[in-house]
Amino acid sequence: METKKDILWRSYLMYMLMLVLGICIFCKALFIQRAEGAYWMSLSDSLHLEYREMDAERGTIYSEDGRMLSSSIPFFDIYLDFGAEGVQEKNGAKFKKALDSLSIQLSDILGGGTPGSYKHELLGVFNREDRYHLLKKNIDFKQYQQLRNISFIKTNRNKNGFIFIEKEKRMAPFGLLANRTIGLSREYVDSTGRLISKNVGLEKTYDSLLKGVTGKRLVRRIAGGAFVPVEGSEIEPENGKDIITTIDINIQDVAEQALLNMMQSNECLNGTCIVMEVKTGKIKAIANLGRQQDGSYAEDMNYAITRSEPGSTFKLVTMLAALEDQYINLNSPVNLEGGKWDFGGRTVWDSERHSHTMVTYKRAFELSSNVGMAKLAVNHYNKNPRKFISHLQRLNLHKPSGIELLGESVSMIPNPSGKNWSNVTLPWMSFGYNISISPLQTLMVYNAVANNGKMLKPYLVNAIMKDGKAIQEFKPSVLRDSICSKSTLLQVKSCLEGVVLAGTAKSMRNQFYSLAGKTGTAQVANGNKGYTDHIYQSSFAGYFPADNPKYSCIVVIKNKPFAQKYYGALVAGPVFTEIANKLFTVDADLYASYRHPQFADSSKTEWIGSSNDFKTIAKGIGKQLVSVGNKGEWSKVTTSEKKLASSSWSVERGNMPDLKGFGLKDALELLERQQLQVIATGKGKVLAQSIPAGTVVQKGQTVYLNLGQTTE
Repeated sequence: METKKDILWRSYLMYMLMLVLGICIFCKALFIQRAEGAYWMSLSDSLHLEYREMDAERGTIYSEDGRMLSSSIPFFDIYLDFGAEGVQEKNGAKFKKALDSLSIQLSDILGGGTPGSYKHELLGVFNREDRYHLLKKNIDFKQYQQLRNISFIKTNRNKNGFIFIEKEKRMAPFGLLANRTIGLSREYVDSTGRLISKNVGLEKTYDSLLKGVTGKRLVRRIAGGAFVPVEGSEIEPENGKDIITTIDINIQDVAEQALLNMMQSNECLNGTCIVMEVKTGKIKAIANLGRQQDGSYAEDMNYAITRSEPGSTFKLVTMLAALEDQYINLNSPVNLEGGKWDFGGRTVWDSERHSHTMVTYKRAFELSSNVGMAKLAVNHYNKNPRKFISHLQRLNLHKPSGIELLGESVSMIPNPSGKNWSNVTLPWMSFGYNISISPLQTLMVYNAVANNGKMLKPYLVNAIMKDGKAIQEFKPSVLRDSICSKSTLLQVKSCLEGVVLAGTAKSMRNQFYSLAGKTGTAQVANGNKGYTDHIYQSSFAGYFPADNPKYSCIVVIKNKPFAQKYYGALVAGPVFTEIANKLFTVDADLYASYRHPQFADSSKTEWIGSSNDFKTIAKGIGKQLVSVGNKGEWSKVTTSEKKLASSSWSVERGNMPDLKGFGLKDALELLERQQLQVIATGKGKVLAQSIPAGTVVQKGQTVYLNLGQTTE
């Protein structure tokens, strides 16, 4: 009995405790709901709301003449919020009324489905009251504008359920041209699977200015973990600033195409070409091409600012140093010993054996003799190599050029006190080995010679713009007023001109304008294989016209192993010449100094043009037109007192025609049919064309025509 009472007492006690606990919980819940409800509701909202960044519109990079080199193109993702009150009100009467027309318009604008499929999708979203349904990704701006003008969307602003999320994509309208220097964002997937974007070139250097100031947008989290923007909560971003470069698209096109032509024909590994304006230091073109695994070429690295052994183009520095120190003059003698000289337990070789022995230093330079330059360095600087190194420092070769590109290589100049200095370091330096500098640094020296000794800092940016107004402008910057005396300058200019007139680059000589420069051929190592693969780097650095320089230029090309053609004059030289030839046809200043060939005037006895035009002319002047050759739409007509003799032909589409003798009107008609771009200079008949007759042409390719008057 006692046991039963004890159990009942404990049961009643537990019951009372549970009752009291239940009453406490109920009271607390009532208190939270009534007294603290507003607080907890606001806290709940705050947990479901957050700010997301809104990227600013990235600034545009322009060429010097205002053409876009890199720009952001807007794209949009479309989402549907058909759970919104504005869509669901009155059981969705407005939406249902517009459903058929809306489906037809979406199908027309967006494609990818029939009006029926769009109707089925829209109705399903409406019935489920989806708050963030993806309708379409990456529509362009034209489609976006068309959608915004749909009646249902336009008349039900903020209540139509359509959400447009703007994105941007960086585009290069000119494709390959200067792509690595401009530096479009490079995307790749890292080891963790994340998509990484990495800017290079000017895009990276000026990233903080181009990207602008990021804005913010308040978004609300809904079912399924999606976030919906809260209308009217945006903090607008500040758009990025624009960059005006020094790049000339026409010159860039010429340089890029000339470099590509040589690299394709010789299957080269990589190459660069830089064109600089002599008086300002502006980079007008900078092309960088590397061979890809599939054999194509792309702007994969900026070889223009990557150091390498310069080879014989460095001999200008050696000559300049010795002339400035007055150790020699151009007529001082040196024995080339047939192209072989033993020194310090090693042998200095010229590029090939020859019969030259006693020559002047000027002639040794023209012949690009390694023996001559090595003897010059040993004879005059071996006891005091620091004096030679001081000339390199005076030419700013010991530090980067300072161009507006991140990642520029640091020079490698041996230290006479360093552990790597040996008794053969100096002689090998004299002809461009045992030293590494970038092609741009080499060009700075040649440009200084062309600019009467004044060394300028190369630069790529003219101005930074905001809302169409310049907020910062860049002007030519002088690094050194004079790199040498006037006497030395005149002598090295004579040497550079002599290389083209009678030296290793005499194949580049022409009768129409003058060139000055230096060839270079350097053997380079292939990783662990060393020099066994016989890989050569071909180069040419110089300026034109030699008597009044406007442009300086350097071409550096790394050839494939065991290439049959690798000398600087045969690989880099033709690229330099092609650039110079084309610039003389498009640049008014250069055109004025061009020595035009003289032809007998055939205008009174011979014409070239449209066959139909000649028929009309013959009928109008009462002369007989006699065909003496094939029939076609183009004819060459010769005259006599009584008749016109016509020889006709047709132009094969896709091949470049021979335009010599054509008037500009007929030449333009013919080339525009081929969908080619034409740039013509001069007046009269076509005297020269940049693309040789018979060459296969592509749509959009640029052709330069040189017109002139002929004289008897």
